[in-house]
Order: sequence, then C-alpha cells, then structure tokens
Amino acid sequence: MSAVLISILCLYLLREGFEYVLQYINLVHLKKHGMSVPSELMGTIDETLLQKTREYEAEKTRFSFFSSIFGNIITLAFFFGGILNLYNSWIVSFNLSFVLSGLVFALVLSYANTVFSIPFSLYRTFRIENKYGFNTMTPKLWIVDLAKSLILSTILMSLIIIVGLWLIEASPNFWWIWVWGFFLIFSLFMMYIAPYVIEPLFNKFTPVEEPGLEEKIKDLMGRVDIRVSRVFKMDASRRSTHTNAYFSGIGRVKRIILYDTLLRSMDHTEILAVLAHEAGHWKKKHILKMIVATEIFSFLGVYISFRALQSDFLAQLFMIEHGTFYAKVLVLGLLGGILSFPFIPLSSYISRRFEREADQFACELSSNREAMISTLIKLSKDNLSNLHPHPLYAAFYYSHPPVVERIRQIKKGCR
Repeated sequence: MSAVLISILCLYLLREGFEYVLQYINLVHLKKHGMSVPSELMGTIDETLLQKTREYEAEKTRFSFFSSIFGNIITLAFFFGGILNLYNSWIVSFNLSFVLSGLVFALVLSYANTVFSIPFSLYRTFRIENKYGFNTMTPKLWIVDLAKSLILSTILMSLIIIVGLWLIEASPNFWWIWVWGFFLIFSLFMMYIAPYVIEPLFNKFTPVEEPGLEEKIKDLMGRVDIRVSRVFKMDASRRSTHTNAYFSGIGRVKRIILYDTLLRSMDHTEILAVLAHEAGHWKKKHILKMIVATEIFSFLGVYISFRALQSDFLAQLFMIEHGTFYAKVLVLGLLGGILSFPFIPLSSYISRRFEREADQFACELSSNREAMISTLIKLSKDNLSNLHPHPLYAAFYYSHPPVVERIRQIKKGCR
C-alpha cells in the first residue's frame, strides 16, 4: 500500500473518528443536562417527557454508532481491501458497451446498498420508532414502500446514468459542461413534477377540511404576495406520528402540504405560525440561494472531476486493474466525501442563519409571538427533540438552531 493511499486511509479514519467523538460528547452532555428544564420551557414540559426525550436521543445515538461502524467496515473492505478491483473486473468481463457497463456497475451497487440497509431500516422503524410511539407503519406498508422506492430509484438512476454516460462518450473533451447542464435541468424538472407524480405514489393528498383554515392561509400568504393554489392534507399518520408542513411548487404559486398529524396537534394560529416561517424562506429567497450555491459548487466539482478522471492515477492509487471510468468516479466520490467534511459546519451555519431569518420574517408577518413559541414547544414535544445538544455538535450538524435558542430569540426580537 503506497504512502498516498495510507494517507487517504488515515484521513478517512480521522473523519469518522471525529464524528464518533462528536456523537459521544453530545450523548454525555445530554446525560448530564437532559433532566433540567430550560427556563424558556418552564411549566410546559415535565420530567416524564424529559426522561423519554433523553432515552430516545440516547438510543438513536447508540444505533447510529453501530450502523456507522458496520458501514465503515464495508467501505474499508470495498475500497482498501481489494473488493472494488474484483467487482470492477467482474463488470469488465461482460464486455458490455461503455454506457451499459456503467449502468450495471451502478445499479448492482445500489441494490447491494439497499440489501445491507434493510436490517437497519427495520430495526429503526419497528424497534426504536415503535418503542417511543412514533411508528404507525405496518410491515406490509413497509414492504410496499420498499418496492416502490426500488422501482422508482431504478428508473431515475437509469435515466441519469444513461444520459450522463452518453454525453461523456459523445463529447470526451467537454462532457463536464453538458453533464452539469443536464443535472441542473433534471433537478429543476424533478422539483416541478415530484409533487404531482412521485409524492402521490407514497401518500394520499386531500383538500384540508377544517372550516376557515384554507382561507386564513391564503390570506396570510397573500399579504406577502405568495399565491396558494391549494392547501392539502397528507396522510403522514399512516407511517409516523411526526409532524411537519411544507411548500411545493416553483415560482410564486405554491401548494401547501400539512401533515394530518400537524392538524391534529395544533390550532389555526399555530399552523399559521408554521407557514409564516416557511413563507420567510421563500420571500428571503433561501431556496434560490441554496440552489445557486449548490450549482456553483457542482460546476466546480464536475470540472475538477473531469480533470482528475483524464488519467489513471486514481485507479493505480487504489490498485484497480482495469481503470474504468465508473470505478474512478467511485474513488473520486470517496475522496470528495473526505475533502468536503470540513465544509459541513459552514453549510450548517448558513442553514441556521436562514432559519433565524425565517423566524424573524414570521414574527413580522404573523405578529403572534405566543403562537410561534407554542408551535416550537409542541413540535419539540411531539418529536422528542433534544433540548440540550452539545454546542459543538449543534454547530456541526444542526440545520436549525436548537429549539431553546429559537424561543429565546423570538422572545427577544418578536414584538
């Protein structure tokens, strides 16, 4: 094993070890402070709920440790133990075309990953989520969802791979531009059709039946020039008791989706507070900014990949006998994951900043501080959110500010 490969292995282990340390200190922090009630939530939660929250977070963390270790063993064996070379040589032995070889290469790996993930998904759903009262999914529905997901992912992945590899083969010197453009168009297309084609495959969407709620929502959104085509209720309770709401659609006209679990746990003022926050994301152009930033980095990433894939250095580095394009892409993905790790806290910081801006916008739009606070408290209680994350862990992984921090900020800045 070369010195460069040993360095890559060390960097990989260092990244994974750092993640384990973060999880560990977060768990220790929770055990130490998990039974104390923050002053912002005094009188709204009790020791029974705190104990349940602490146990839920601890069990999720332990499960994450175990599943991550298993995944890392597979990854190490695959990339550093010679399995990638054997697998790649097996694909080459079929003497298929460039496009078809790449398609088979990717699909078989995808199916293998699904098979490996099934036991963990079953345990998480029917053991952990069931134990804490979240899971409402039946084994039959789980199997149906898995079958639908496999079929859908096969169709979409096949389309992406076939078109992407065809562009690479057709334009070997400029494929990076065409592939980037195709991915951009495809992602925007999926954003448009997903609410109408893909989401209904898994959930049932019906008009909201609560008297006056749709009119209140349209009036609230109209005040910030957001047109609402329809307000739908989603049968989320078929799978889980977790609560949520979201917007879908491109442009000024939106579809608003409310989980039926959200409708059961919140009154109209609280639902409006949730949607005022979501409106803040659209009016502050957070979604657009994230898309633009993602595409800029994707453009750079595809170009760097183009340059890196022109030689057989990656194949030789990982001792791959046949330097196929798709094997080198897989190695590049591993390296990209290692090198991009330091950017995780930056991405999380930007996301948390967007959430604070959306909260402030909701304050100005709804002018109902109490409803916003009660909404956050209910969401926290309904989802058993960790009220005491370690600051370093939150800085790295939290896309939203911790709930106590959000409530504190709303009390301070919302009039």
